[in-house]
Amino acid sequence: TSVVLFGLPAALYALVTFKREPLKELGFRPVEKSIFYLVPAVLLLVSIPLEGWLGMINKQLPLPHWMHTMEQSKDAQVARLLAGKRPLDLVVNLVVMAIIPGIVEEAGFRGALQRIMIQVFRSPWAGIILTGMIFSAFHGEFEGFLPRTALGILLGAAYWYSRSLWPVIIAHAVFNGIQVIAAAWYPNMVTDNPSVPIFWALLSLVIVVGLLAYMRKRSTVTYEKIYHADRTGE
Repeated sequence: TSVVLFGLPAALYALVTFKREPLKELGFRPVEKSIFYLVPAVLLLVSIPLEGWLGMINKQLPLPHWMHTMEQSKDAQVARLLAGKRPLDLVVNLVVMAIIPGIVEEAGFRGALQRIMIQVFRSPWAGIILTGMIFSAFHGEFEGFLPRTALGILLGAAYWYSRSLWPVIIAHAVFNGIQVIAAAWYPNMVTDNPSVPIFWALLSLVIVVGLLAYMRKRSTVTYEKIYHADRTGE
């Protein structure tokens, strides 16, 4: 499903849009600075307290009953899928829920959709934020909309500054992989939303902003550079 919904449209977009090296132009290129392979993964890990706090806020929002019911049903199914502790179960879950989504979702949302949104609004951050919201909505987790939107925004910013899908693919796969491994021994983590003190959320936010500022400082990408390249096919 992930391959068909996200990977295939991304591949078609790249083939139609770019005259030369479509996958490279989509984002499957080396980073300019090797440190960018590491920073996005660290960015997502240190954002966990912030996302947990956003999850607490999200749980307090009034939502229709059918949204709660759908969410509970989906969480129960995911918990059962992740409950297998055999080595083969763990390997299969890592491939299906971490590696494959890391590749095709980043290609679809960051490589294709985010590029389109940035060009439509002529603003990197407008495109990144809107794509993050769409990324969250596609997962159908109403009670987790805010934290998943934050995750999508961080991935989008990391892709924008690194101009490569590989760092965000690695970050996405590592983030999901840690959850898969943890859920194998603690299935309730899928449905539980731990309480996060505001202090840890603020500290997480400060570190996240600092890492984004670091990537921005080290990055050479600009809107004009990308937009001009897309228009001319360079």
